[in-house]
Amino acid sequence: MTLKQLADYGTPFQRKVIGALMTDQKFVVNVRDVIKLEYFNSQAHKWIVQRILDYFDAFHTVPTLEVLQIEFKKIDNDVLKVAVREELKHSYEVSTDDLQFVKEEFLAFCRNQEMKNAILESADKLKQEDYEGIRALIEKALKAGQEKDAGLNYKKDVEARYRDDYRPTIPTPWQTLSDLFSGGFGPGDLFLIFGSPGGGKSWLCINIAAEAAKLGYNVFYYTLELSEKYVSRRIDAAMTGYCVDDLREHRAEVDKMVEELPGNIIIKEYAPKSATISTIKAHVQQCIEDGIRPDLIIIDYIDYLKPCLLYTSPSPRDT
Repeated sequence: MTLKQLADYGTPFQRKVIGALMTDQKFVVNVRDVIKLEYFNSQAHKWIVQRILDYFDAFHTVPTLEVLQIEFKKIDNDVLKVAVREELKHSYEVSTDDLQFVKEEFLAFCRNQEMKNAILESADKLKQEDYEGIRALIEKALKAGQEKDAGLNYKKDVEARYRDDYRPTIPTPWQTLSDLFSGGFGPGDLFLIFGSPGGGKSWLCINIAAEAAKLGYNVFYYTLELSEKYVSRRIDAAMTGYCVDDLREHRAEVDKMVEELPGNIIIKEYAPKSATISTIKAHVQQCIEDGIRPDLIIIDYIDYLKPCLLYTSPSPRDT
């Protein structure tokens, strides 16, 4: 069940819908045949949605911020221009916490509107005993908003495949590595660090975490070998440049460094082979609910995670 009007969901919800339309091509593909401008009660929202849909129809992908900025300059209504500027800013900055819910709810809302309109139009056809027409309306409404992503169309999606997608990155402490990683660690990236015992794998992770925190990012550091306190002292050493054994003599500098640190590091210890990936996910979710969202997750080290066993049917010999 969905609400009767999009306005009933509130402005933040509509901003998240527009944010998804500006960044998620698959979402636009699925809602293109059911979205209507009259669903939005703000003229600024209608203007933005219309530009997104026009661009998508022409180039089969979502517009870049630069494209919207050019279209924005063409607005000759000063009041609308101010409103559009604010809505574009808010839509690009919306939280992604519940974005999947917003997309699914908006799609369900649009589909329900299509069904309602089909039923209303069927009333006139019923008087005319146009049953085939009624059937066509209902079938069209049932198909509206269904999954339509058939993949990348080689002939049509030229613009999409040559666009440099925005990829925010967290730099490593070493410029050479950052260059090799196209700027650093990006969203969804997975990096595995290999090395012999005592080769410095943990220290490498420590320095990556310290650098990210210096730059203002939140790091979740899961240690399955060293204690939380020892990992934190190693991070102090990486931050200050002093040896771990000499940190007590420079406690004042450590305290000042921690106080001025732009980011943060959450260090969580698990005994070897006691935690699974599900354990890690549960802890991350708990921290998000407490208001701390990770920008970078480090697991030191993954071999000490408890494997998740998949159930398999017993063979005849087992029975």
